[in-house]
Amino acid sequence: MTETKTAVVTGATGGIGRWIALGLARAGYALTLIARDEARAGAAVDWIRGRTPGAALNIQIADLSSLAETRATANLILRDTQRLDLLVNNAGMLSPKRQVTAEGHEKTLATNLLSPLALTEGLLPALRAAAPSRIVMVGSSSSDNARIDPDNLELTRGWSMVRAYAQSKLALLMNSRALARRLEGSGVTVNVVHPGLVATDIVRHGGLAGLAWKMMAPFSLTPEQGADTPLHASLSPEMAGKTGLYLKRRQPATPNPLVTNAALAARVVSATEHLLS
Repeated sequence: MTETKTAVVTGATGGIGRWIALGLARAGYALTLIARDEARAGAAVDWIRGRTPGAALNIQIADLSSLAETRATANLILRDTQRLDLLVNNAGMLSPKRQVTAEGHEKTLATNLLSPLALTEGLLPALRAAAPSRIVMVGSSSSDNARIDPDNLELTRGWSMVRAYAQSKLALLMNSRALARRLEGSGVTVNVVHPGLVATDIVRHGGLAGLAWKMMAPFSLTPEQGADTPLHASLSPEMAGKTGLYLKRRQPATPNPLVTNAALAARVVSATEHLLS
């Protein structure tokens, strides 16, 4: 009898995350969805089960801008799940103003970079136990032209919404490649995917940014279309054993040249580790 595969998905209450979760449920995975809002999580479960009756779904409520909550959630999952076949770090945020979490971290960085790395580290024992297993990080093409300062990852100087988001995704790509190298030979792969320009509600505020986002929506992918590349990275036999890649439209893409600057990437990884410590 084939053992049911297990997956953890963050940011699955809406947008591409909900379609990623649906695709995994249809593929027979037992899912744990990490969400901040219990009502939205319940609605997502109902939505998935309405399309995949009998789907095995579990909810963990956590604010993924909090490292303490992220790590506590990883521990709760490990308590019930000794083997994990797939982790999809999809949750992300854009903020119209600079915010600082209760732990003192710039909130965009905490949500888009620190939390997925902390969750991944916490769940590594279960991912190793289930190897071959996969880690999929949802990145963004905003990283392609981003600049990064390892000494100013929290942007205490020169903060802007776009810069904070793009830099966080570039740092995620650098750290993911470092993690892929660290896990070589373990059977655990790590890949970053750009889902495309997707019409989601990641921009929830008004103002010029919100208006621009709404104007782009007719020219954007639907959330269902945006889930395609993350699901390819998660499920495709073609991706077995492939690690350290940056994918667009299912294909390996060339990242920002800064990613291959070994000295700079090492400084970013070191600075990230310091913020996680």
